[in-house]
Amino acid sequence: MIHNVFFDLDGTLTDPKDGITRCIQFALGRLGREAPPNDELLWCIGPPLRESFSRLLESDDSGLLDMALQYYRERFSEVGIYENSVYPGIPTALQKIYAGGLRVFLATAKPKVFAVRILEHFDLLQFFHGIYGSELDGRLTDKAELVAHILKTEGLNPEVSLIVGDRFHDVMGGKKNGVATAAVMYGYGSREEIEDAGPDFIFHSPSDLAVYLERTVKPVATDDRSPVGGSG
Repeated sequence: MIHNVFFDLDGTLTDPKDGITRCIQFALGRLGREAPPNDELLWCIGPPLRESFSRLLESDDSGLLDMALQYYRERFSEVGIYENSVYPGIPTALQKIYAGGLRVFLATAKPKVFAVRILEHFDLLQFFHGIYGSELDGRLTDKAELVAHILKTEGLNPEVSLIVGDRFHDVMGGKKNGVATAAVMYGYGSREEIEDAGPDFIFHSPSDLAVYLERTVKPVATDDRSPVGGSG
């Protein structure tokens, strides 16, 4: 029985390919480095951005990584944030899940300040009871730490919670906290990556997830159904 659903953002609710890859290319260019083509940067969608820059720059130098993040955010905050699109079926699926009485939370490694703007831009904020993301200083970029933070802050039982994402770290973030895990196949995690992660459930479309929850989940009884209830 599931009462709470945690959603990843990039690769799960929205397709951020153009925005993320172009901003990475911009940052690398500002650092005087040659940037790979867009399609060679798809692995950067999902994991913490600092880790991706560390691999791209082959460096753990904190000053260099801070500069890369600064350049990335310079473009992302104005342009890249809107080079994004909602996956087909997501608004309908979120509406059904929310209307079914489940508590819905965002759990993204993306800074919360950007995540809120994205959900507002696509009119999805209304379907969430809480928005959780990382901080600009790097805190809560680890998905396991983020999930633990949500559970503690909201006072939620992990045994009746489900995390939905498209990458290995989403599944691991749930498993490390005793949360049920679901992986979607339409995002940026390869079949091999997802199978290696071993999620409890695999869904091929947003509607598949919504139908599963409608048919098999009893929502928690609550009178407080207001979205984004001052948390996150």
